[in-house]
Amino acid sequence: MAKNIKTIKVAKIWGDKDWTVRFGWLNPGRGHPKGVPPLFKVLGEKLPFEALPKVDKHLRDIGIRSRGVYLAHDSMGYARYIGRGRIFPRLRACLKRHGSQLKYFSFYVVEDRKHEGEIETLLIRAASPLLEFNSKKKKITISTGGFLDYEGGTHFFERRDKRRKMLET
Repeated sequence: MAKNIKTIKVAKIWGDKDWTVRFGWLNPGRGHPKGVPPLFKVLGEKLPFEALPKVDKHLRDIGIRSRGVYLAHDSMGYARYIGRGRIFPRLRACLKRHGSQLKYFSFYVVEDRKHEGEIETLLIRAASPLLEFNSKKKKITISTGGFLDYEGGTHFFERRDKRRKMLET
């Protein structure tokens, strides 16, 4: 697959002695299919929490809504909290509760909100053992094939244990 071409629109949204947060746009490279809408409108990955107010303000200034899926990461970059909804207020609340343990945040503004739940589910399932702060959502005992959290109308493959019935999760 051809690589996208990165265009920086704002050279510095926020910065300190170690980091600079910039804002840009991905232009589809040669060979990308035409007319395929992106899943994400905006994303930011492992940005320092100190940049949160400036990133939030920049999105508001350019008129982009800030609802979607978000992650809070520890100093090693591991996701410790995953959620969906109003990104920046939720991240500020998470930082207030667990600030000494969190260093970075990631967020994904989803173009079509109906996919937020599926993306959140996928991320929680991938990071579940590390999610110290998601006690209500963390599912350590997720069984293989437990996909009822995904959107209705989705096709699936199911693996069944021949000795017992598949648990409906």
